[in-house]
Amino acid sequence: MATVIQYQELGPADVLELVEVPTPQAGHGELVVEVRAAGVNPIDWKLRSGVRGGELHGTRRVGSDGAGVVVEVGDGVEGWSIGDEVVVVNASGTYATHVVVTPDQIIRKPAAISFEEAAAIGIPVSTAYQALRSLGVTEGTTLLIHGGSGSVGHAAVQFAVAWGATVVATASEGNHARLRELGAIPVTYGPGLVERVREAASQGVDRVLDAVGTDEALQASFELVEDRQHIGTIVVGAKAADLGIQAWSGGNPLPLTAQEQAWRAEAIPAVASLVEQGRFSFELGTVRPLAEAADAHRESESGHPSGKLILAP
Repeated sequence: MATVIQYQELGPADVLELVEVPTPQAGHGELVVEVRAAGVNPIDWKLRSGVRGGELHGTRRVGSDGAGVVVEVGDGVEGWSIGDEVVVVNASGTYATHVVVTPDQIIRKPAAISFEEAAAIGIPVSTAYQALRSLGVTEGTTLLIHGGSGSVGHAAVQFAVAWGATVVATASEGNHARLRELGAIPVTYGPGLVERVREAASQGVDRVLDAVGTDEALQASFELVEDRQHIGTIVVGAKAADLGIQAWSGGNPLPLTAQEQAWRAEAIPAVASLVEQGRFSFELGTVRPLAEAADAHRESESGHPSGKLILAP
């Protein structure tokens, strides 16, 4: 038997239930991965609570990111073998001991990355990479990141620094030391934010990535950057058109373009290369067993998780 996390009604974290189901089998063109770690992302609780995704019809399993070991290879699948260690992305139901995937939902796990770190790659890393590409961040760019201490923020800082950009990142005082280690110039949010950013980046700000969505972050961005198309958000996508800024996910009614999807696909090989060079690290938060999925959701919902939250089946 396999164990999965699912829910049958929208609501608070308490609707999550741990159940046993028959161990899945690989159909034609599929593989079964034994999950060693699953990533907890904000979209998981947003779907569960009904903030995103609309009505629920039937039972829904949780999670899209993870890492594990291939335990079954279905007919028609080439290039994969039992025992291969993989990163799982864009799958369905990774909060489980076993998950069925297709070849386009897995990549080989770099040996230098643990299963927990591999489970942290998916949404945060691909979102950060694509957002920076969409904004045109390159060598010489001065980038402001609102929310530099979150999972997306940490990834964005490291990509931008690796590409030769100057990065200023907002965070609470307790997270400043870590941001400095990653190569960013940390500033505290709150009254006087614009002045502190201008002091940190006397050359001016070229691009802004908003990962918090507060009125303060948006207003500061408008004061610091003249062209609003040089501002992008991953949080308040529903407001993007009215504000004249770019948006990806975060309630944006427009789907990602083919180019944006391609950039997201590039992210994992790109981060694997940086890890092997010692130029990228992961900020892991609490690692919990599957049975504590509700607690993981509550921590994610609080908006102040201490690193990427992981479930370990």
